[in-house]
Order: sequence, then structure tokens, then C-alpha cells
Amino acid sequence: MKPKPSSLTLSFALAATPFLLLPGMATAANVVANPLCKSETAFFDPGNGGDIKLPPGFTVSVFASGLNAPTGIAFLGNNNQFQVYVLESGHGLPSNCNEQGSWPGGVFDKANPFTPDILVFDQGGKKIAGPIGKPTSSGGGFQPAGPAVDIAFERGFQGGRLFATDSNQATHGGGQNSSSRIVTVDIHSGIVTPFITGLPTGDHPTEQLAFKQGWIYWSQGSTTNSGVVGLDNNGGKNQPDIPCQDITLSQNVFPSSLTPFVATSGYEPFGVQAKGATVPAFKNTMTGQIRQGVCDGATLRALLNDPRVIEPVGWGHRNGYAIRFAPEDHPLRGQLLVGEDGADERGARPSNGAPEVLSVDQQNADGTPVYHGWPDRYGFLAASQAVFNPVGGASDDLCVFDAGNPPSFCTPASLANILKFDVPIADVLAFPPAPIVAPLALEAADSSFTGIDFAPRSFVGGPVQRGAALYTLEGDFGFSAPNATAPAPEVGHEVKVINFNKDPNAALSLSFQNFARNDTGDQAFISSTKTAGFNRPTNVRFGPDGCAYIVDYGAVRDPGGGPGGDTRFVNPADAPLVQIPGTGVIFKICRSGGGEGGDRDD
Repeated sequence: MKPKPSSLTLSFALAATPFLLLPGMATAANVVANPLCKSETAFFDPGNGGDIKLPPGFTVSVFASGLNAPTGIAFLGNNNQFQVYVLESGHGLPSNCNEQGSWPGGVFDKANPFTPDILVFDQGGKKIAGPIGKPTSSGGGFQPAGPAVDIAFERGFQGGRLFATDSNQATHGGGQNSSSRIVTVDIHSGIVTPFITGLPTGDHPTEQLAFKQGWIYWSQGSTTNSGVVGLDNNGGKNQPDIPCQDITLSQNVFPSSLTPFVATSGYEPFGVQAKGATVPAFKNTMTGQIRQGVCDGATLRALLNDPRVIEPVGWGHRNGYAIRFAPEDHPLRGQLLVGEDGADERGARPSNGAPEVLSVDQQNADGTPVYHGWPDRYGFLAASQAVFNPVGGASDDLCVFDAGNPPSFCTPASLANILKFDVPIADVLAFPPAPIVAPLALEAADSSFTGIDFAPRSFVGGPVQRGAALYTLEGDFGFSAPNATAPAPEVGHEVKVINFNKDPNAALSLSFQNFARNDTGDQAFISSTKTAGFNRPTNVRFGPDGCAYIVDYGAVRDPGGGPGGDTRFVNPADAPLVQIPGTGVIFKICRSGGGEGGDRDD
């Protein structure tokens, strides 16, 4: 089983490993070890973010550090006085080193770094409460296997209920089917109350949150990498994707094994071939259940006063993880901007070089969701275009690993089978279920959209124009070759800015610029001397003080692009993605002289 997750949403349950080191305890100067696998370490000393390059007129500082695996942030208050709520996701990535059940104090120990919780800080970065919402033996709190992905107050800085998303991905490769939830968290008692349950879970669970006009919106990632359940999905045990509209499957099936021959149709359980079949909207073909409004690879919404009313807003995303509403006076006029993470080189329908995609989601006049074309379209192009052909990788279902055969690391015979059976990438659907709405823009393959927010007026200056948005790129996970060839810089592990044209009578146009990036051009944890920078930025939100808060998940040991990579795990038994608790950071970027307060409260 050879999974390749993206956007921090998988978890695995493998054999327990004995406790070796407390999180955050140094084994040498500025070295932090995974608490369950002490040979997996990272250099860590974020200082004050001094290795992050910024445009003139902006400053960076460290708001909080030594966190476990933060993914979400929310604010309560105003520029004069506010609190900062930080969500730690718990077990979010696949490795025996990340197992919450292997923690010596037990799953329900409040010190367990691999279970979700919320920490509360004052505006100066002093911790004042938490952990809140830790799982309990009585079933309270967040789900223990995680990950928890996002938190948000329904009225923005003004408060109201605090919502969060979580899952229980407790088994190898992405877990307990339909375990994703939206919950509310009482900020005083810490009680976690389910709001919507039974949402799809697999490669990607229920993710980020947004609110508008009495509705709660969320990104619901695809349960598979490319529309087909493969061995990368819990050995084929995970649930298939659920369509948001009626679909007709193609005649194509996608092999995971040749001897014996095992192949699967899209949107069907592993090993099920249903050539030409019709799958009704909202049908889970694993259970046979149809639940109105619940589908994946989509943005969904529900009424805040009646969460039984669920509707898709847009779909045909692979993983539209990052979502944010534009301000009403923006050129996007209050529309929902979606940052989508593209398909990977893995599973039964692998692809190489699929881009990340920036789109707008909104319902059509008849209430149907807009459709963006996944799984048979990647951005502006059909998935069958040669540019996306798999090149062979250790996470492809047909690959037999061979460390001596780079760059695929597959035996020559198995690589030949990948190129025979998986090239070109065949369509999952017989035809699109609706007209395909093109994206606004593309971003580099494997750079991974993880957060978007619109800048307040007090942040405008230099490359940041009125109406601009910042977005975070988490970066790749080392399963494929880098998305650039040296000396060109690799894209990812950074923050960028989007500017929009200001003429309401002109066609919409966007421009993109670098904004905040490590001066090494790479992750901080691999260097003993340049540690004061980003590892994996997983979110960006502007606070009441008008500053941008960058949530950094921390260091992750990964396949390193193959043996010899500088981010690679030390022990092959620890594969594929080793979290290093205690290396999470909240960076704060302000206009020089400090923020002057935001002009929004959402």
C-alpha cells in the first residue's frame, strides 16, 4: 500500500512504536525529534522569522511557536483587545510515527500531541487557555484519530458560535468512512457538540469553513486521488467519491493489480466494475445511501438554523481545500474563491504534474452547482493530455518498489506496466454531467493551496494593492520530482499575493507575485543555520490588528523525492510522512510599524 496524501488530510493506523522522546525535547542544539520515532528529527529555531524574505514595508515576527500540528486560526475581539484561537489537527499524516494510540499516556492523555485540540492566546501571544476539546474516553471532544482541519466563528471577529471540522481517520490510508463532521466548540467549557455528521471521509475529509447570509459553507475534499478507489485508499477499503449530479461512467476501468487482475470503475467501491453505469446524484455506491446535498470534491453549504438542509455550491474539484468569500465591494463581488489541490502520481489512476487550481464557486440560477470538470479535467486541460501522463512512482498501484531504479523507483517490469495500462489517463466519466466552468488561474503542481484571505486596507502597500488576497502554498510531500529544475526556484512553502483589476467595467484580471518566502528557497527544518522560516504554511488569516497570521504546520519528513533527498525519513519503516510535533509556528506579518486594524470583521 503506497499512499500519497496532500493538504494534510490523511492518517494511518500502523503498528505501535515504543515511546522515545517527549515532543519538543531537544536531542541536540535546535534539534527536535518525533516523540515515537526518535531518529526522525528536524532543526527548529524559528527565532523571529528572520530567514523569511518580505517586500519593503512589511515585518515578520513569531506570534507562537512549539505547537504540534496547527491548521486553523480564528480571532475574537477588536484591534484594542482580542483573543487568538489556534486549532491543532492531531494525527494528520500517514506514518506509524504519528499514531495517537502509540502515545505512552494513551489516546485520551491531554498531553498527546497526535490528538486535536484548541489553544487560546491573548493578542500578545501569551497562552491563556487550552488545550480545549481534547478527545475523552466518554466520546467527548474532537475525534481522536483526527485530523481536525479548521475553526471559525460564525460572526467573524464578533464571535457567536465557534465551529470546527474534524474526522476519525483511524485506519491505514484515510480511514473510517463517513466520519467527517462539523461541530461547535463551547469556548468556556470546551464541550464539542456535533452539528453535521456522516460526511465523506477518505483521502480528504471535511476541511475549511466560511459563512454568509445564514449559511455555513465548507470544502469537502474528494475521497480519492483521481476519482477511483485504489490501494492508496486504505488498501481499497475506503469509500468511493460521491457525485453532486447524476453521472454516467465510461467504459474504462483502472487496474490496481495484474496478477490477479483487479480493476475498478470510478465512483465505485474497490474492485467493482460498472462500465457505462449511471450513478445518481448524492449516492454513496459503497452503502447504497442517497443523502440529499452530500457529495464530495465540492463546496457545500447548510442552513445555520437547520443543518439538515445541505446543498452543493460547486463541484468537479479534486480537493478544493482553501475557501474564502471576497468582500462585497471587491471585483469578485462577494463570490467564493476556491484554491484546489491537484491530483498526484499515485493509486490506480496516477497522474504527473496536475496543477493546483483557483476557481470561483456559485450556484447556477436554477440552484444547481457549477461544475469544474474533475476527475476528467485538470484546470484548463483534459486529464488525458500527454502533459499529465504518469511517469511512474513508488505510490502507483502497479509499481513494485526498486530503490535502484530512479526516478520512478519501480522495477523496470512494473514501470513498463504503468506506462502500458495508465498512459494515457483514461476518462472516468462517459461525458461531463454539466457544462464545465473554467478556473480563474493555475498554480504550480504539488505546491498545494492551503489558505486564502483578503487583505484589509491597512495592509495595502508595495505589492499588495487594494482588494488583494494572500494565499499560502504548503508545498509538496516529496513523492514526485520537484516542480522546478534547479537553478529555477521550486514553488511552495511560501505565501503569495493576488491582485485584481480595479475597473468594474473591465474584464476580471489577476496578477500574481511572491510575497513571503524563505531566503533559502526551501523548507527551514533541513538547515542547521537557516531555521527561522516556513516549513509548511497551512493557513492565512488577517486578524483584528490588520496583520496576516500564517499558520505553519511544522516539519514533516517525507520520501524526499526518492532516496537521498534531504527531507527524506531516516528509517524506511517510518514512511511515508513523519510529523515532528513541537515544530508548529504562528508567524505574524504586519505593515511596518504594526497593523492599524482591519477594515473587516470576517
